[in-house]
Amino acid sequence: MDKQLAIDIETYSDVDLINCGVYKYTDSDNFEILLFAYSADDEETKIVDLASGEKLPEEIIEMLLDDSVIKTAFNANFERTCLSRHLGVKLKPEAWRCTAVQAAMLALPLSLEGVGVVLGLDKQKMSEGKELIRYFCSPCKPTKSNGGRTRNLPEDAPEKWELFKTYCIRDVDVEKQIRKKLWKYPIPEKEQQLYCLDQRINDRGIMVDRNLVNHAIACDLLYKETATKRAYELSELENPNSVSQLKRWLTEKGIEVDSLAKATVEELVDKTEGDVQEMLKLRLVMSKTSVKKYEAIERSVCRESRVHGLLQFFGANRTGRWAGRLVQIHNLPQNHISDLELARGLVADGRYDDVEMLYESTPNVLSELIRTAFVAKPGSRFIISDFSAIEARVLAWLAGEQWRIEVFQTHGKIYEASASAMFHVPIEEITKTSPLRQKGKISELALGYGGSVGAMTAMGALKMGLSEEELPSLVTTWRNANPHITQFWWAVDEAAVKAVRDKKPSRVGRVAFEYSSGILFVTLPSGRKLSYVKPKMGVNKFGREGITYEGTGESKKWMRLETYGPKLVENIVQAASRDILAEAMLRLEKEGFDIVCHVHDEVVLEVPEGVSSVEEINQIMAVNLEWTDGLPLSAAGFESPFYKKD
Repeated sequence: MDKQLAIDIETYSDVDLINCGVYKYTDSDNFEILLFAYSADDEETKIVDLASGEKLPEEIIEMLLDDSVIKTAFNANFERTCLSRHLGVKLKPEAWRCTAVQAAMLALPLSLEGVGVVLGLDKQKMSEGKELIRYFCSPCKPTKSNGGRTRNLPEDAPEKWELFKTYCIRDVDVEKQIRKKLWKYPIPEKEQQLYCLDQRINDRGIMVDRNLVNHAIACDLLYKETATKRAYELSELENPNSVSQLKRWLTEKGIEVDSLAKATVEELVDKTEGDVQEMLKLRLVMSKTSVKKYEAIERSVCRESRVHGLLQFFGANRTGRWAGRLVQIHNLPQNHISDLELARGLVADGRYDDVEMLYESTPNVLSELIRTAFVAKPGSRFIISDFSAIEARVLAWLAGEQWRIEVFQTHGKIYEASASAMFHVPIEEITKTSPLRQKGKISELALGYGGSVGAMTAMGALKMGLSEEELPSLVTTWRNANPHITQFWWAVDEAAVKAVRDKKPSRVGRVAFEYSSGILFVTLPSGRKLSYVKPKMGVNKFGREGITYEGTGESKKWMRLETYGPKLVENIVQAASRDILAEAMLRLEKEGFDIVCHVHDEVVLEVPEGVSSVEEINQIMAVNLEWTDGLPLSAAGFESPFYKKD
C-alpha cells in the first residue's frame, strides 16, 4: 500500500476566503499557516504549532514533496494550494486524494460536518470551530478592550488556542473516519484523472481585463447615482430604493402591487405611462445587480491578473457536473449587442456618456459585457468550442428516438424537425420566423424531462405569444411525436422502483440500476455511477408510489427528497453529457491545449496566436468513444480575444 499522509491546516490571511477564494487568500503577503495537523499512515494524529514557532518535521516536508506519498484531506484543493504557497513549490494534484470528492460521488453533503453527521461517525467535527476560526484566522477590529490590536495571536487567548489545536486534530480524525467508512467506494481512476485536470485548470486560472472591470464598476456607480437622484426628484420619497415606500407611492398613484420583483415591474412598465412608468424604469435600474459580477471578479483576481478557482469538481453531486464558484461563471448574462467590441471599447476608455447616448440601457450594456472581462493573455486568443444540443442528442440516443437521431446525423435543425413531427408539416415549410417553429422550440426546451404546462409557462411560452389554452395540446402532441422518450421516462421509473423495492438489479438500454449498501446506484453508459442515498418507497406528490431518498435540498439542508422517472432521466442525461465533455477535455489536454474555463457543454482554450484552428478543436471535441457508439456528436466554435457567446 502507498504511504499516506492525512492533513488538516488552520491558516491566517487578511483576505476573505469565502468571498475571494483560496488562490487570492494565499496570494496575500499576510497569509500564513498557523497549525498543521497530520497522521502518517493512519498513526495517531499529531500537530505542529507553526504560529508559536514550531517547524514542520523534515520527514513530513519530504512526504509532502514526494509524489509517491498520497496526501489526503477534505477539500484537498485548500490544503494543496496553501502548502504550495508555504513551501514555495507547486504541489501536483496527482499525489492528492480529496475525501470531499469521494463523499460527493456518493451524493453525500459537501461539508465535513455534514458528511460526519450523515455517516454517524464516532468523532464529529467540533461545533466550536467556527468561532475559533473567526477569532484566530481573520483580522479583528481594534478596540479599547483588546488593546487596539488588529489580529488575535495564540498568546492573546492561550486556552482558546489549545482548543483550536484540538479542533485541528479532530478534523484529521474525522477525515480519516470518513475514508474508512467509504473504503468500498474509492474514487475511480478516471474520476481521479478528471479531478487532477480540474485542479490544473483552476491553478491556471483565466486572465482578467482589470481596466474594463474598474471602468464598468465606475460607470455603474455613476449611472445609479444619476438614476437615484432622478428617483428622489420624481417621487420625493425619503428612500426611493425602499420597497415599502415605493409600494405606498404607487398606491397613491392608483396602482396596487404585491411585489416589486423584476418580472412584475417589467410587466407594469408596459401598462403605465408618465411619472409612474419613469419611476418603475428607475426602479429596474437601481435594483439591477449586473455589477455584482464585476465586483466578484475584482475581489477574486490575483496579482498576476488571473482569477483562479472558478470551478468546483463534482460540485453538483446529483450528476457529477462542475459547479461555479466566486464569479458563478455558469450563469453569466448572454451578450446580444451586435457591436460588442465597440461597446466594450467605450466602457474600457471611460466614455460613459457615449455609452448612454448610443445604447438604450447602460446597465444592460454593462451586463452583456461581463463575459468580455475575461481575456486571453498577450500573444494568445481564446478558442471557444461547444457541443451542439448535447442534452437533446444524449436523450434521443439513450431513448432510441430514431427520427431525432437522424435529424442530428444530418441537418441538426431540431426545432424545425420537432415542429414538423408534431404538426405533420413538411420541414421545408417551417422557417425561422414560423409560429410552428416557435412552438417546436418551446416544446423542445420544456418537455424533454416530463415537463408539462407549468414547465412551458416557466420557459416563457406565454411571452412568446402562445395562449394558455393551447399548451395542454402542445404537451400531448410533443409526447405523441416522441413515443420512445416518453416510454423511456417510465421504463427508468419502473427499473429504479424494482431496484429499490425488490432489491433486484435492472437495466433500461444503456443504463443499469442496483441497490447496494443502502444506496441506489445508477450506472451510466460511461461506467460511472450516480448515487441516491437511503432510498425507500413512499407516496409522492402525484399521489402514487414513488422513490424518496436523502440528499441536499432547499437551503442546502440534508432532507428526504422525491424522485421519479422523468427526473431520473434528467439526471442521467446531464450526467452522461458531463462525461462526454470530461472525456473531450482530457483529449484536448493530451493534445497540449490549455483549458482556462468550461461551462456545461463548452470549453474555453487559451491558444497562442497562429497555432491550431477552430476546426481542429471541434474535431477533437466530437470524437466518439466506445461507450458513445451511435451518438451523433457535433461541436461548433469560434476565436476571440475575449470570452463571449457567439
